[in-house]
Amino acid sequence: MDAGALLRNSLLALSRNTTVRDVIERAPVSRDVVRRFVPGESPRDAVTASAELVGSGRLVTIDFLGEDTLEQSQADATREAYLVLLRELGAAGLSDGGRVEVSLKLSALGQALPRDGERICLDNARRICAAAQEAGTTVTLDMEDHTTTDATLATLGELRQDFPWVGAVLQAYLRRTEADCRDLATSGSRVRLCKGAYREPESVAFQETVEVDTSYVRCARILLEGQGYPMLATHDPQIIEVVQSVVEGAGRAPDSYEWQMLYGIRPLEQQRIADAGQQLRVYLPYGQEWYGYLMRRMAERPANTMFFLRALATKK
Repeated sequence: MDAGALLRNSLLALSRNTTVRDVIERAPVSRDVVRRFVPGESPRDAVTASAELVGSGRLVTIDFLGEDTLEQSQADATREAYLVLLRELGAAGLSDGGRVEVSLKLSALGQALPRDGERICLDNARRICAAAQEAGTTVTLDMEDHTTTDATLATLGELRQDFPWVGAVLQAYLRRTEADCRDLATSGSRVRLCKGAYREPESVAFQETVEVDTSYVRCARILLEGQGYPMLATHDPQIIEVVQSVVEGAGRAPDSYEWQMLYGIRPLEQQRIADAGQQLRVYLPYGQEWYGYLMRRMAERPANTMFFLRALATKK
């Protein structure tokens, strides 16, 4: 296993370590550092940050942090948080035309509840999609670990019967993803391609960094040469350069695809892409459940690890 993959796996293990989580969450500096990646805990924080990004020519997708919900009350609370958020985005004039949309983790909406979890999750997602449609925007279903992939794609199919604009996420580190890209590269199909941010066994996922990168480029090519709307989520300069050549070779118009990057990561590159006339959407999370999110973001781009650890060690 290469050094990058080893560090990534270590960070993913820490994302589930409650002892380390408690230490980091109690550290006085943590909240200050986290605000680089998570602008706040309230819908108003998310709306304010979104307005700034839209004002700079960027697009936004918002994630209310939370997952692995095992109580229906939590799933219902997550649904209500999205409904409030969408109302506030509409009132602020940010949601029209999909300038600001929302991303959903189905596990947070009840997917894993012991009884009727998939039905409850689907009902919650439907209500959010209806609210998004009323606000003039869209919804994308985040992908989680590989054990939920089939269930998430099944929910996607159900939702697209009434809301054909619902977006999907595919993860390049899974061995199955090339086939999933071919299935979803159809007219009107919005697909976000990312590398992947969960700890997966070798039987289902590539482990070496070069394998994941190569898979990403192959999957991007399938999406860009297909009939859908690719959403290319990456911060890697080399991958951006290679995939840009695929974009040009496929003859893609600027409004027929978009790049996506995480809030707080490579903001100057985000602005450069937007200023060059390409669409750039920022993935913006908010809420209290930031620890697991932050650890997975560092695993995706280990250079962020030193930024966080240096701040923990030196800031008073």
